Amino acid sequence: MSDLQSTDLLALSPVIPVVVVESVDQAVPVARALAEGGVPVVELTLRTPVALDAIRAIAEEVPEVVIGAGTVTTPVLAKEAATAGAKFLVSPGATPTLLGAMRDTGLPFLPGTATVSEAIAVLETGHTAMKFFPAEASGGVKYLGSLPSVLPDARFCPTGGISLATAPSYLELRNVGCVGGSWLTPADALASGDWDRVTALAAATAALR
Repeated sequence: MSDLQSTDLLALSPVIPVVVVESVDQAVPVARALAEGGVPVVELTLRTPVALDAIRAIAEEVPEVVIGAGTVTTPVLAKEAATAGAKFLVSPGATPTLLGAMRDTGLPFLPGTATVSEAIAVLETGHTAMKFFPAEASGGVKYLGSLPSVLPDARFCPTGGISLATAPSYLELRNVGCVGGSWLTPADALASGDWDRVTALAAATAALR
């Protein structure tokens, strides 16, 4: 079982980069570029065929980065991500089956929620740290800001449609520990190997607080 706790994930960095790689060759360089910019965590999404191999490569070659698996949608993916070396799991939604499977891996995890009922269902399992997705489409800052009065124990990592410009308004909320963002690793930067650009974006992000 990991020594890292789910609530710890919300304090690793102001922003958890949500990364999609199309080639395993991109994995280690992008992780190193983010770390150089002061962002020590990566959520690598399981949206491409190479994702599990990419997680494995980062876990083995960039140990200073806390590598996690995103877009975990099935118990099988949860288990495969853990086997590949992921240190945490993130799901876009949460069913009882998926919650159980993520817990069974022994890894910390952020289950996805978008409504009060979904957040309550997660809280009923004793789990307080969760993802809020898709953040902007689901009500954004105004919605999340209304939740502490009714769900004081819930803590969120909002993800989806957030940018460097809008991230600070989320981070000001008392129930938000960090945000998830894809702007740190633009597809064109990864495709061209522009790691200096990734490092610069990470540095700007790390300075948010």
